[in-house]
Amino acid sequence: MPYMGDEQVLANDPRLKYIPLSTRNKWKNNVRVATATGEMRADFRKFCEKNLAIVGAMSRAGVGLLAGTDTTSAPYCFPGFGLHDELALFVQAGLSPMQALQTATYNPAKCLGKLDSMGTVEQDKIADLVLLDADPLQDIRNTQKIAAVVVSGGIFDKPALQKMLAQVEAVAEKSKKK
Repeated sequence: MPYMGDEQVLANDPRLKYIPLSTRNKWKNNVRVATATGEMRADFRKFCEKNLAIVGAMSRAGVGLLAGTDTTSAPYCFPGFGLHDELALFVQAGLSPMQALQTATYNPAKCLGKLDSMGTVEQDKIADLVLLDADPLQDIRNTQKIAAVVVSGGIFDKPALQKMLAQVEAVAEKSKKK
């Protein structure tokens, strides 16, 4: 929950245009957020910082970590974008950008016993991947600079991805008018 205590930042998040009004209202009316005092917000920030420290310690101890974002039932998790936020949190916790990327690629394949067919980009492996316009090893936020997505042998280039986002935005906008 990156916005606990800073709803003004949330109100200006450009990703809100993709979120249906019903979900936004759930976020706005979330009891934990709506009734939180300044002290509670400060305590929550400390709790989040402690969680980051624990994740960093787990990584340094060799614990295998997997990315796995919440759904819209959790306040302020943006479907389709939450993974990018989570990768940035892994780096904030002390993982290298490569280690953060592996929480969503290599580590899940290893956990599922599927390294022979997925988890890395190699000949004869499943080739679902995201092509980026910038190096995420230099800045993990570059995972958001998507040039194309390859899924099941199909390629979705930037215009196709932008069209999909426009459709999601239209559905979210339509939900405001009901």
